Order: sequence, then C-alpha cells, then structure tokens
Amino acid sequence: MLKQLHIPEYPDVLVGSNTADDAGVYKVRDDLALVQTVDFFTPMVDDPYSFGLVAAANALSDVYAMGARPVTALNVIAFPENMIPLEVLVQILRGGLDKATEAGVAILGGHTIKDNEPKYGLSVTGLIHPDRIITNAGAHPGNRLFLTKPLGSGIITTAIKGNLVGDSDINEIVSLMATLNRAASRAMVEVGVRACTDVTGFGLLGHLQEMLVASGVSAIIAASNVPILPAARRFAARGAIPGGSKSNLRFVESRVEFAAEVDETARILLADAQTSGGLLIPVDPDKGDLLAEKLAAAGVDTIAEIGTISDGPAGTIRVTA
Repeated sequence: MLKQLHIPEYPDVLVGSNTADDAGVYKVRDDLALVQTVDFFTPMVDDPYSFGLVAAANALSDVYAMGARPVTALNVIAFPENMIPLEVLVQILRGGLDKATEAGVAILGGHTIKDNEPKYGLSVTGLIHPDRIITNAGAHPGNRLFLTKPLGSGIITTAIKGNLVGDSDINEIVSLMATLNRAASRAMVEVGVRACTDVTGFGLLGHLQEMLVASGVSAIIAASNVPILPAARRFAARGAIPGGSKSNLRFVESRVEFAAEVDETARILLADAQTSGGLLIPVDPDKGDLLAEKLAAAGVDTIAEIGTISDGPAGTIRVTA
C-alpha cells in the first residue's frame, strides 16, 4: 500500500518509513533528535491492569530499539463504554501509567473513541543525539546476533484465549511481556552497537528479514540456540497458533532456507507474532562477549547468541538445526 503513496522527503527526517524501522527520527538541532512511534492493540490477557502494563511496555520498546530515551507519551484508547464497566478502562490506564512511570515517561494526555472492542497503547516520543541513532540498517557481515527475550508469547496468548493456560503460565508470560527493554538498550548503547530491532508482531524471522533488507545482508540462524518458552512449544503442538504467526511464516518462507531437521512447529515458533518481545542485536565479533557481559550486568535474563550476519543475498535467512 505504501508504494502507492508519494512520501515527500524532508532534510531533517533522519529515519523515515523507507527502511521499515522501529521508529521515526526527526532532527531538531545538531545535537538533538526526536524519536517517535505509536503502537496499540486489543487485549491479549483477561486482566485489564496487566493489559495496560504490557501495551505500554510494547509501545516503549520501539524507542529503546533505536538506542533512545523515551520521555513523553499519549494514550491511544478505543473502548465500548456501554458494554464494559468504565472501571475496566481505569485499570487499563493505571497499568499503562505505572509502566510509563517505571520508565520515567510522562503521559501528557491522549485520545479516546468509542469502539465495540477495547484497544489500548501509546504514542511515544524519545530523545537521542543524531550521531547516536541505532537503526535496523546497520548490520554488517560477521556480526554476532543476540536476542534478549524468549519467543512464544503469541502462541501462549492465543492459548489463553482458548482457556488452555493455567495461572502460573499466565503470570510468567505477563511478567515477560511487561518487562521493559530499557536495560538491554542501555547495555547495547554502552557497547556501541550500530544496529538493532525489537521482535514484535512480525516475529523473529520477519523483523530479522526487515533488518537484512535494510542493511543489504543475509543471516544464518541456529534454531537450537533460539530461546523458546516451554509452554509455547506445548501449546503450539496442540494447535494454539495465532493467524498472525501463520501469515508471518508464509510471508518470509520464500526467502528462508530451513534445514530439514527444523520441523513445522519450530518454524512457526521462529515466526510467532510476539507482543513486547526482546531486542535483536547484531554486534561486531570482537564486541560480542562484552555485550553479553553488559547485558548480564544490567540484569537482562535472556542473553542468547542465535546466529551471525553473513554476506549473501539481501534479506535471505538460512536456519540450521
């Protein structure tokens, strides 16, 4: 659809829509740029407060993926006021506010419309020096590739909607999705990485492919090194697979070479549509160990080296067992 639009070029737009990056960047002055993004969606869990937490963490993630500091946000809300008690909306907003407060982000207001299905998220503005922007177009052959959260949230939240999930698994996935990518972002900035993206709705393979196309490179992924939530494997085997994950796999598979040992369940998990997933970080080979050390020191729970960036046809991925 975007190819049908003529998008004007502006000299102060440092990152626009042409590379499918996580956020847009606009230069205000030589030492300051604004980072802007928006994200909102329907509930993925039943508890409204948890929904607010997760939606806010997910929206903030795009700014962290750019190496920037989020500073302000606006609520984006759709709500069926005559069908659901307004106290539910209060709890959603409280969750979003608490997560924004944890991040040091001021919510300045927002906009609400009536809708038959509730939706919530944030429009976020961050700050960064123009010379320090981390984009999805900076990956280079030889980079080691790290992931900072396990995959499987799309599978598990689909299982939640099917009443297949117990409280312990629900608590685990909510905690994971509500975890800010702030610590991982600060660690990669300290190391001086040049590329990053966060793993959300297009899945690991989809977001990796966007990075590879933008950077003009390819990648090799070791499936056994990719962290997967155990519950996601169980529910995927039972057929709790979101339509978005299936679409993701169909979209990328023409440019992905899977080893024969990588079965259909593993392929779906690699394409699983994530909510508030981790950061996907290519780093120079000689800085990979330092990045792992910085992530661990920052308290990041998952530090998985899942593959390498290679010098092949842009956007192609080889997945080994």
